[in-house]
Amino acid sequence: MPDYMFLLESRLSPEQRAAMLRVQELAAALGFNVYLTGGTVRDLITGASLRDLDFTIEGNPSKVARELEKGGAQIVFEDEKTRHVEIIFAGDCDGSIAAARDDYYVRPGTRPEIRWSTIMEDLRRRDFSLNAIAISLNPASRGLLLDPTNGLSDVERGEVRALSIHSFTNQPVRLLRAVRYASRMGFKLEPRTQEWFALALERDLQHTIAPEDAGEELRNLAREERPAPVLKALENHEILDALHPLLAKKHPDYDAIARLTKVREDLLMAGLRPRLANAMTLAILGRLKDREQSSLLSKLGFRSAEAEAILDLEDAALKAQRELAGRRASAPIDAYRFLEKLPLEQMAYLLAESSNSKALSKIRAYVQKWRPVRAALPTAITELESIGMPRGPKFDAVIEQLFAAQLSGKGKTHEDRVKILRRLSGIKEPPKKKAEEKKKKSGKAAAKRGAAVQAAHRARAAAVSQRAAKAAPISPHSAKGKPVPAHVRAKGASPHGAKKSAKQR
Repeated sequence: MPDYMFLLESRLSPEQRAAMLRVQELAAALGFNVYLTGGTVRDLITGASLRDLDFTIEGNPSKVARELEKGGAQIVFEDEKTRHVEIIFAGDCDGSIAAARDDYYVRPGTRPEIRWSTIMEDLRRRDFSLNAIAISLNPASRGLLLDPTNGLSDVERGEVRALSIHSFTNQPVRLLRAVRYASRMGFKLEPRTQEWFALALERDLQHTIAPEDAGEELRNLAREERPAPVLKALENHEILDALHPLLAKKHPDYDAIARLTKVREDLLMAGLRPRLANAMTLAILGRLKDREQSSLLSKLGFRSAEAEAILDLEDAALKAQRELAGRRASAPIDAYRFLEKLPLEQMAYLLAESSNSKALSKIRAYVQKWRPVRAALPTAITELESIGMPRGPKFDAVIEQLFAAQLSGKGKTHEDRVKILRRLSGIKEPPKKKAEEKKKKSGKAAAKRGAAVQAAHRARAAAVSQRAAKAAPISPHSAKGKPVPAHVRAKGASPHGAKKSAKQR
């Protein structure tokens, strides 16, 4: 049996792990049982990236959310009726906290009546078996897998299985969800689920989906890592019009979706966490006119502030582009400071849609070069401390000035940075150190001169030796081509020389 807590903790980012531990602590303090559920467990089992942390609590999630908010979390949306809270945890990771509940449908297709329940009842009332799995985070059962509908087996078989014959009747929006899950994970519908799916389409249930449910599904599509395959699958099943007839008629803007998907992947590779739901919604609706986009979002129940954030994104991004291409952002440090405050979603939109080379070059430099330089500033801080500057406002100002110089290509080596830091701080090198360095340099120069003289001596000696070897006579007693040994030459043992010597005697 797999150790699910080990799998979970090894797959979570440090920020996600901290968020999970904090939720555990708060739930225990409040006396609530807490579980990881839904997409988190599904993605853990399938090996997909853990994008969100979804918690289910046997209790009131609002109390936990309020405590998390005190520690830096941000509540994005809260549905008081269903006790469901969308949240960005401290550490900038997404998630949700919901109350365990059971749903009772008075009539198919209507809103269910809700009652608060145990975790097992909550899992059994869910849409598909792959979403009906939980991992306990409670002290007495931490790491225990809860799987009352045998969803783990369905995941292993690669099947999407509905939990009831009434699944699509009670909530027709599950038709869209079934296609989304199957397309995202490369699964197929389980045979009986496929029959129920086809029967629901024959009864035209896709056109009974409540507008707010269709709107929520559009939000989910925009948050998908790769929305295009899901949208194409909806078109293939001829149910894209269930989102909105105009979208089905004009089709999603697949080119814009592909560009933004690529930008998202690049930003993730650079270590950023882009939230591009608004930009992706705009890309999906890219073939619609402005007024058509506005009308569609309104009909699908998007809140006014939410719709404005989507529809105003292009204008906001173009305004940022003008700033980046203008004089006020001509220096790298000025461009950096502007981009540091610019929402990442606007940068992503420009990277996907802009053709302004000035603006694009600065955004790419910010993502790929300037941020790593900023991340390496602790090294410069250590270097500034090592030359004797105390912490304080001037210290911070010097570091910022060095950073500005680095963005312009200076201070790449330790020696260069120290020189810049001394100049900016006004801290000169100690005289002793200067004298030592001068002496060291003088010694190195003398050593180089000595080495050069020795090399010249060796070269002259070698040349003399070569000339002497060429001038020496060859003895007939010696081997062919070999020089006469020195002791033989010293005796002057030549035949002619011997005769001359005898006459002289």
